[in-house]
Amino acid sequence: MSAGETPQPEIDAQQRRLSFARVLQQPLESLPNPIPMLPLGIPFSVELAPPGSKSLTNRALLLAALADGVSTLRRPLIGAEDVERMSTALGSLGVEVDARGELPGERVEPAMRVRGGGGALQGTTQVDLANAGTATRFLAAAALHADGPVTIDGGPRMRERPIGELAAALRALGAEVEHLAGTECPPIRITPPDRASMGSEVAFGTTASSQFISALLLIAPWTPHGIRITIDGEVTSTPYIAMTLELLRVLGAKNVSASTDMRELFVGHGPISAFDILIEPDASGASYFWAAAAMGRESACRITGLSRESLQGDARFPSVLAAMGAVTGESEGRLGVASPPASRGGLSGVRVDLSTMPDTAMTLAVAACFANKPTTISGLRTLRVKETDRIEAIRRELAKLGAHCDITEDERDLSITISPPVSSSEEAIEFDTYDDHRMAMSLALIGLYRPNVSIRDPGCVRKTYPTFWSDLARLYAC
Repeated sequence: MSAGETPQPEIDAQQRRLSFARVLQQPLESLPNPIPMLPLGIPFSVELAPPGSKSLTNRALLLAALADGVSTLRRPLIGAEDVERMSTALGSLGVEVDARGELPGERVEPAMRVRGGGGALQGTTQVDLANAGTATRFLAAAALHADGPVTIDGGPRMRERPIGELAAALRALGAEVEHLAGTECPPIRITPPDRASMGSEVAFGTTASSQFISALLLIAPWTPHGIRITIDGEVTSTPYIAMTLELLRVLGAKNVSASTDMRELFVGHGPISAFDILIEPDASGASYFWAAAAMGRESACRITGLSRESLQGDARFPSVLAAMGAVTGESEGRLGVASPPASRGGLSGVRVDLSTMPDTAMTLAVAACFANKPTTISGLRTLRVKETDRIEAIRRELAKLGAHCDITEDERDLSITISPPVSSSEEAIEFDTYDDHRMAMSLALIGLYRPNVSIRDPGCVRKTYPTFWSDLARLYAC
């Protein structure tokens, strides 16, 4: 073999990687189902920006819908089911949403323009939000600003997801709320109160979702007296409430305050004017690529547009990977994670509370399967009522890998201890994804490092990250 000539097996492996990368870059509807993963076999170093944060996009959409004038959302999440459901529903409520992504005088980039109604929405309508939980909670609260009844409905799973706590809060503000199926879940019909009789005080215990709190805070600037919320219990997913409050402050809401323990919250009356905002990349989506780097050898991933000061709590996920031995760093608007140093021998198991970033739990559970000892994740009580019962789903799927999950649950918390597989079997595995985007994206990480892994229903990622597979292709093209 002449000097500099590449051995044939290495060329063949590279060709397989590039061929698989082309498969991943196909439109979602053209992907194989199930999709057979190809182990990477090489280190990677990538820099990428996931699409805009779903949490920030939907919050900004609602605020823009209620603001007076035309607002612009730059680099929002576009093409994802959750945001499309939100946009379509706002259209049914009389709001104009334009997502053509063309900003005159600038390079073409994802963008939305929203013509708000100045705190007024059209009622006497029904909206179907499928399995979009954020949109369901936010628009149920926004119905208080409609000029007639609004019926909120969803798909089969949404009709199993309780919304009774939010319904009780809307009644406390003066609305009439009917549970049309006789359960505490959608469909519900909200008849708004007269503005003169609208209340301003709401009390919660320990809530099933922080979105109930955020929904009320977001509509507060257009209520006659603002909304004051007291929480007599544990505060669920505090960073998401903090995100809502900070977004309100940034966009000009008046009298925004919170106690240090986040149990007393207030947003006063004072309508927000039209605004122009740049949406951060989705930190939950970034977690998969950070974890992929941490699970590998001599690999690194840098996410542009995120910092440790992000509005999103999930931007703190690299610190969890650092506790497992990964190397983390931030520089020039990039938040990165690299594999543990060779001297560490890979990831170590940890004990960690993810109550402030529960959307990263599935990512960590998968990474834990590649650690050298068990990992215990607590703070997961909200995961039973997500797109699927994520606790049971992850237990079933990781068992296919040979990992063992011990679940401890009481009225205050839920934790899971993941013991890595004791053998390195390469038996073929097909992972189920339960129509849950986060199950699909997290389980795909196993296929980067373990042969004979396939992922069923890969298209379910369209819910929040429609370009996930094409971004994953970047790892194979290094």
